[in-house]
Amino acid sequence: MLHSESLAKLSLRLAVGILLLFHGIDKIIDPSSIEKIGENLADFNLHPLLSYGVYLGEVLAPLMIIIGIKTRVGAFIIAINMIFAILLFHSHQLLQTDNYGGWALELQGFYLIGAVIIFLQGSGQYAVRPS
Repeated sequence: MLHSESLAKLSLRLAVGILLLFHGIDKIIDPSSIEKIGENLADFNLHPLLSYGVYLGEVLAPLMIIIGIKTRVGAFIIAINMIFAILLFHSHQLLQTDNYGGWALELQGFYLIGAVIIFLQGSGQYAVRPS
């Protein structure tokens, strides 16, 4: 018999992890985006090398939550990554809507809220290391 709670947790982990992983893969394929992030960080008096932390938040952490290894740690990394992304690069859009009436930051909001929920509830039964 399937455990619906664990299946729901797996579904959320897969949705957040797989969709965010596409962003990380894109940055691996086109590393010039890391340079752009580094330039933006320098504008905030932060060291451009911090831009490589995106690989943690968009590649390693999504893999952690997809597989279910240290799921809460992976979710925490994603949440921190999204908070930095919103504060440093999207803060001007916090109260804006897009052309269709949706929140301009709904994608970033989905990743942040999804990561917080995963952090709070853990991996569920269907994980390499259930939490």
